[in-house]
Amino acid sequence: MSKASTAPQLEGQRLNSVADLELLRQNRQEQQDPNRAEVIVCHGTGCLANGSPKVAQALKQAVAAAGLEAAVKPLIKITGCHGFCSRGPLVVIRPQGIFYQRVQPGDAEEIVEQTLKQGQTVERLLYHDPQSDELLATVEDIPFYNLQQRVVLKNIGWVDPTDIRDTILRGGYLALAKALSGMTPEQVVAEVERSGLRGRGGAGFPTGRKWRSALKAIEKKGRPVYVVCNGDEGDPGAFMDRTIMEGDPHAVIEGMIIGAFALGAEQGYIYVRAEYPVAIRHLSLAMAQARELGLLGQNILGSGFNFDIQINRGAGAFVCGESTALFTSIEGRAGEPRPKYVRSVEEGLWGRPTVLNNVETWANVPQIVEKGGEWYAGIGVPHSTGTKVFSLVGKVNNVGLVEVPMGVPLAHIVEKIGGGVPGGKPFKAVQTGGPSGGCIPYALKDTPVDYDSLTKAGSMMGSGGMIVMDERDCVVDVAAYFLKFLEEESCGKCIPCRLGLSRMREMLESFGMGQGSEEDLQDLGSLAAAIADGALCALGGSAPNPVLTTVRYFKDEYLAHINEHRCPAGVCKELITYSIDAEACTGCMTCARACPQEAISGQKKKPHVIDEAKCIRCGICLESCKFGAVLVR
Repeated sequence: MSKASTAPQLEGQRLNSVADLELLRQNRQEQQDPNRAEVIVCHGTGCLANGSPKVAQALKQAVAAAGLEAAVKPLIKITGCHGFCSRGPLVVIRPQGIFYQRVQPGDAEEIVEQTLKQGQTVERLLYHDPQSDELLATVEDIPFYNLQQRVVLKNIGWVDPTDIRDTILRGGYLALAKALSGMTPEQVVAEVERSGLRGRGGAGFPTGRKWRSALKAIEKKGRPVYVVCNGDEGDPGAFMDRTIMEGDPHAVIEGMIIGAFALGAEQGYIYVRAEYPVAIRHLSLAMAQARELGLLGQNILGSGFNFDIQINRGAGAFVCGESTALFTSIEGRAGEPRPKYVRSVEEGLWGRPTVLNNVETWANVPQIVEKGGEWYAGIGVPHSTGTKVFSLVGKVNNVGLVEVPMGVPLAHIVEKIGGGVPGGKPFKAVQTGGPSGGCIPYALKDTPVDYDSLTKAGSMMGSGGMIVMDERDCVVDVAAYFLKFLEEESCGKCIPCRLGLSRMREMLESFGMGQGSEEDLQDLGSLAAAIADGALCALGGSAPNPVLTTVRYFKDEYLAHINEHRCPAGVCKELITYSIDAEACTGCMTCARACPQEAISGQKKKPHVIDEAKCIRCGICLESCKFGAVLVR
């Protein structure tokens, strides 16, 4: 049962002081019943796509139909992404922490009857660990979760992102209250410097140093100064920032308010790509609620400090993730980068001192201020402190979002948290850092995942995307794909990027057709170096990384294409043929029905054959065959 509140009621009122914020938190705490069941339904993008809204509705209907007394009626709570995306829709029942995966609306009545009423688990909905062969009942038991250390993601899966009071109950805006009531702007900057936090958007520049440089620029040029959040996440397979904005928007907002206090800024901007409608909606609602409570806008918490935030929507141009292109887009001009001889902290938005950090960086700031820079610096490794959020996708069992301390081995993320490659074979390579990152081979699986170690391996941290590849992925094809993506997303302003990327892509595509020579590989390296040295911004400057790392670690595979006219992975269409193993074929006719070209013939229950003249090498037969009868050579 909830307690009768002994604190003055502040629901619906503006908070005029830090004391008011604490009273509101106390009210919420006193209203909570620690024994009341909460049914948490994940509404992250993956779970939404798999029908989690219908699951939530079915659970509400099942609870109502069960006729539970008001005193024990569970709360159905909608939250952001829980991270284990490949297992969605996800439902967690607290306080026990029972974890149900791949839940369907038809499971709702059984969950209410067995778990909420009888206290028993529904075994068929529990997670089955493929490595231990055990059924694991709670979140704390599952390696995917218990091998992580959640700092930035600590509230996601716990709070309703559309209810600011839920965030306040979990400690939201405590750091802001501490900064406004007990710290000077200088002390805030010093704490961020002490933490060692580096920008999580890709470059890894020390955040405290950036803020310090901005203060020096302000001394020379005066105010106004702006703070900007880069939410233009465009890397293929990356959804770290999206998850934070959708699942805990107040962490980003609070971090920006603290940064604005430290720098003396009165206006901030969040640049979010238009393809993230849920993130935009949750941020907009969070800002409206914060303004209503006096946590954003004029006279924040009665401190006399004024600061507000505006959302700008990006139109999907990947290059606008680059700082100067982002600024020109906010200013209403075409998103094109400019030379970096003028730093953004000196001349950013409208030529004024500007501090730009990405979503994850801002979300770290409140915890650094609340718990101290030394606490944060104690996580991770020297020069790469704290944790990092990664999106783990590709040929890996546990696709999802993970957060680990900096410096953990690559294999820890892919094989332990990620559960390894389906089938139990070693991974071939991991692409880190997005399309401009590099491919790290299995031989370097013990490489620490930190800024310096990844750079040494020829890749980079980037914003945190990780794409796992297995033996069926061709590195020549992968490198060509990323170059094509970057070529299409390039603004075309500088010659190295505009012409160099297209030429590199053409060379890779010729290798994929069995053409070219070993001398072309050398020319490819020279061209890559020229692009890296001459490109105007980081898009072009880092674009050669996928090519350089795949040539460095998988040169034999390139030579197989060039000299042997063979694709070892069986991917490049010009170099492969499909056939059917007569002994393995059962004549089930599945492949024949699936073939779009009608290139497969044969009688039922008898071996089939493929007409190579008709075959377009689409691979549908290979995917549809359950008996391993389709061969690729």
